[in-house]
Amino acid sequence: MLPQKQAEETIVSNLTEMELETREEEKDEEEQQSLFSVKNLLWHGGSAWDAWFSCASNQVAQVLLTLPYSFSQLGMLSGILLQVFYGLMGSWTAYIISVLYIEYRSRKEKENVSFKNHVIQWFEVLDGLLGPYWKAAGLAFNCTFLLFGSVIQLIACASNIYYINDKLDKRTWTYIFGACCATTVFIPSFHNYRIWSFLGLGMTTYTAWYLAIAAFVHGQVDGVTHSGPKKLVLYFTGATNILYTFGGHAVTVEIMHAMWKPQKFKYIYLMATLYVFTLTLPSASAVYWAFGDELLNHSNAFSLLPKNGFRDAAVILMLIHQFITFGFACTPLYFVWEKVIGMHDTKSICLRALARLPVVIPIWFLAIIFPFFGPINSAVGALLVSFTVYIIPALAHMLTYRKASARQNAAEKPPFFMPSWTAMYAFNAFIVVWVLVVGFGFGGWASMTNFIRQIDTFGLFAKCYQCKPPPPSGAAAAAANHH
Repeated sequence: MLPQKQAEETIVSNLTEMELETREEEKDEEEQQSLFSVKNLLWHGGSAWDAWFSCASNQVAQVLLTLPYSFSQLGMLSGILLQVFYGLMGSWTAYIISVLYIEYRSRKEKENVSFKNHVIQWFEVLDGLLGPYWKAAGLAFNCTFLLFGSVIQLIACASNIYYINDKLDKRTWTYIFGACCATTVFIPSFHNYRIWSFLGLGMTTYTAWYLAIAAFVHGQVDGVTHSGPKKLVLYFTGATNILYTFGGHAVTVEIMHAMWKPQKFKYIYLMATLYVFTLTLPSASAVYWAFGDELLNHSNAFSLLPKNGFRDAAVILMLIHQFITFGFACTPLYFVWEKVIGMHDTKSICLRALARLPVVIPIWFLAIIFPFFGPINSAVGALLVSFTVYIIPALAHMLTYRKASARQNAAEKPPFFMPSWTAMYAFNAFIVVWVLVVGFGFGGWASMTNFIRQIDTFGLFAKCYQCKPPPPSGAAAAAANHH
């Protein structure tokens, strides 16, 4: 009993040191900002509420507009059940990531390692706990997922603005919004997303309830049919889009590191997910109820709703929110790039912004090559999200605590609702097998089949994906009328 008591005292001591060090990291900046309380209120966040707003705001953005499309592929019942299933599974793996972060940081602080002016990232946690091969896997999957997550935000910006102004094609809008989103290089870290996270969640909330209310007001279209699920390809494509929807916790470590008390994060992601359910379930169900199978050819829900001031407001708010989400996805990439080129410790915001610009260029380019709003979400979900935020965290937790000594000295014990290490191990094993077979296996096959079909239909560098064909010219219209 004595060694166990000493181990627990050491853990408590380490967590206290973690909190003190985090406070010290903030002290200099807080002193400089004490005379600017408004700036501090809007710009500098690290509370549990800031983390909640960041998680909820980042979890559902443009994907809100593609969930009705997924419901048309899955059917109403499967759509609702899979949202709840993957939402809870995502909350569990976010909890697992937070536990591994606390474990890594407590171990490093025993070695007197300081993290002042250094943002801990997921691949560093894997490196510290499991070694260089896990670091390489985490870095590869995380960076690739966040890269394509940023690409998807750019594609969504172009897709949405087109419904307000169709004088420019979607490719041209992608050029414009690529330049706008590049300004996120000036936001130093997740500390500085306080006001943006708050506004972003408000914008998403408005859009979700606009979709639900507008669909009910519009009513069902004539001859509406709800035939989903019809094909396995479509079913698993829709399922992997929902897997992608609740796989937004690839930035969990960076959000935790921005907190003044990171150990408070444990259940924040679950609370964020429960709120997100109030946005995704009513909006997707209502739009699918109103339009049914028409959604199979309209991956953006805005395309079917009547143009009016409420819809235009929702489009504009989603555009702003996509700018914020672009920053969320890109900021960890900025950190990685800064560490590669030796600029991560630089305090000058302008110098860091200049160093970060090369990260935006490939994102811009990929958004122009693959403008397939909707299908690209499923492909990214199956091939990248499945490993990045489900399989790798679950396996990492199993391996980190595989020895009795590691379990005895764990910085975080099993949660109250699953107090057994055996139960945690079994649940993590279930996640690995399920996501590997259903998410990556069937989902990868279906989403890539659908993705390749989009390339065959529209081609790479498509100028205006799923746009209405232009009206015929005068001569052509006259000939058509004659016939």
